[in-house]
This record gives sequence, C-alpha cells and structure tokens, in this order.
Amino acid sequence: MNKIKCVTIFGTRPEAIKMAPLVKELEKRKEIDNKICVTAQHREMLDQVLQLFNIVPDFDLNIMKTKQTLTGITNRVLQGLEEIFEDEKPDLVLVHGDTTTTFAGALAAFYKKIKVGHVEAGLRTYDKYFPFPEEMNRKLTGAIADLHFAPTTGSKSNLLKEGVSENQIFVTGNTVIDAMRFTVEKDYKFSNDELNTINYDNKKVIMVTAHRRENWGKGIENICNALKRIIDENKDTEIVYLVHLNPVVKDMVYKILGNVSRVHLLPPLDTKETHNLMNKCFMVMTDSGGLQEEAPHLGKPVLVLRNVTERPEAVEAGTVRLVGTDEEKIIKLANELIRNPKEYDVMSKAINPYGDGKAAYRITEAILQYFDLAKGTYSEFKSN
Repeated sequence: MNKIKCVTIFGTRPEAIKMAPLVKELEKRKEIDNKICVTAQHREMLDQVLQLFNIVPDFDLNIMKTKQTLTGITNRVLQGLEEIFEDEKPDLVLVHGDTTTTFAGALAAFYKKIKVGHVEAGLRTYDKYFPFPEEMNRKLTGAIADLHFAPTTGSKSNLLKEGVSENQIFVTGNTVIDAMRFTVEKDYKFSNDELNTINYDNKKVIMVTAHRRENWGKGIENICNALKRIIDENKDTEIVYLVHLNPVVKDMVYKILGNVSRVHLLPPLDTKETHNLMNKCFMVMTDSGGLQEEAPHLGKPVLVLRNVTERPEAVEAGTVRLVGTDEEKIIKLANELIRNPKEYDVMSKAINPYGDGKAAYRITEAILQYFDLAKGTYSEFKSN
C-alpha cells in the first residue's frame, strides 16, 4: 500500500470542531489521501466551523430538512454515502463521537466492508436513553469500528469491558483541546456588541447552554427558574444564556428569563466566539457534552445540568460536578461557587484529563501504524 485512501465524515458543529484538527493533520501526511464528506445534519452551524478552519469538503450531502427526524437523517446519510463509497473505494472511513451522522456513516461503511475509525470512542453512561440518541449512536458505532481512538484511559477501559481487542484501541486525548489552540485569543472582541459591554473582570459571568432532548419540558423549566433565583440572590452575577433555536427550548427560556435584569439571552455563537466567551466567563452551566471537556481546559468550573454523564473523568478530577435539573440543587451548588472562593479554586485549578493538544497527531500516527506505514512509535496519552 503506497497511500491510505481515507474518507472523513462529519455533519454537526460539535463533530466539525473536533474533526478539524484531525483533518489538518491528515493533510500533512503524504502517506494519506483524505477526502472530506459533510452530511450537513446541521447546515448553518457546520458551515461556520468549515469557514473558521478553512476546510472545503470534497462531498456535501446537504441532508438537513426542517423538522427532520432521526429516521430521516439516517436514511439520507446512508443513501448519500453509498454512491460516494462505490466511487472512492476508501481503505478507511473516519467518524466522530455520537451523532446520527456518526452511526449512519459507520453503518454505510460496514455495508461496503470498509474499515471504520471511531474518533472519541468508548464514552458511556450505560443508559440507552440518556443522552438520547447519543448513547446508542456511540455504542452502535463502537460495535462496527475497527479502530477505536479513545480520548482517555477510562474510555479505553469501557471498550475493553465490551470485548474490544486492546490492539484496536488507541488512547489519544480529545481533539477538542487541539482545536482550542486555534480559537482562543487574548483580548478577544466579540461580533455581538452586547457581549462586549459585559464587565467580565468585576462581574461573575455564568455561561449557560441547555437544550438536550431529555431536558425538554420540566427540565428546562427548572433550569430557568433556578437561573432567575441565582441572579436575584447574587447582585454581582450576570448570565449569558446561549439559547438553542428549537422552539421547544426557546419559548420556555424566553417565557421565564426574557425580562430578567442581568440575563443576556443570545442565539448560539459560532465556535470561536463560544470558546472566547468561555475563556472570559466565571463558570459554565451546561447540559452539553463537549463543554465538559472544553471549559476545564480554560480553568472554568462546570455544573452539568444532567443526571448522568459519559465523561466521568472531569467529575473524578474535580473540575466538573453533576447537578441534574433539580431547581434547589442547581441553586445550592451555583451559590457555593459564586460565594466561596475556596470552593471555586478547587474546581478551577483541577487538572483537565482530556488532552494536551496532540490528539490529532496521535490518531494519525495510529492510523499509519495500523496500515504498516508508521515510521515512529506510537505513544499513548496519559489521562490520569
């Protein structure tokens, strides 16, 4: 084999952020011919990341539809990839994480007997409906994958317990840490003037995202009620809530927080703005998965607005706490961080277990090793 023919697939903003450093690393290697296929499961937010990292896809399935369903996404990805795989005949397909694009991409490759590399493999909650549908997307992809790029030793342990051979698992760190080397800037100015008017030095600014399906309804209502009380009880605090565009979330958030002083309700920001807001803020409250990895890298405590997490390493390290959606518990733990400098220091100075900025390099080296084209020795990331 002179060159490894590879197709890298992603379709949402979180996937794109985390795959971008790997795409750039693959481009450097003369032994790898990498083609990029985007599904555009999320169109606008995906395009923002492509522009930020100057990535031009070779294939764009453009599958996004209004009110799209999981079944529809899966069908359109499978159909779109079938023709691409027929024409390209790749040696390896790379997918990332836990989206429907990820699972459908792996399944399409399996149907063509193409090897699959799974980036960010091995994360588990062991509850198939939390997070939904991500937990099963990740497990099903793992069942198909030939190469498992686990971000931590904990993720590797999960895969070993499920019977994956150790020689198929590579502990690499998380590529999102690689990405943040490109996005975070000192003295950053936001494109949104409202964000530029906030006094980040003298106010305790809490960045909030909450939109997961399992929190729709009562969960989002409890979160918003808790935020309202946190603002009322802490006059030195401001909240920036990046509100998901889904009406199920947006309507509830604006109903409860729309007229509350010192609460800034803004649409989702692009990747660079999100990372720089995180860098300036006091703490993060979120039900997102990726922010649990990104915020600790910047020394920001995270309260996770979920009952379970597939990222327990940061909880064990002390930089993340699971809060759930109980109103009183959210208020109690947020107030501890706002009012107790010692509690804050413990979380903000905890070591981030998710990476050292070299994950994309390790993944690429592992691929070369797997196809017997490696020149050096692969060295794992030590996450604990």
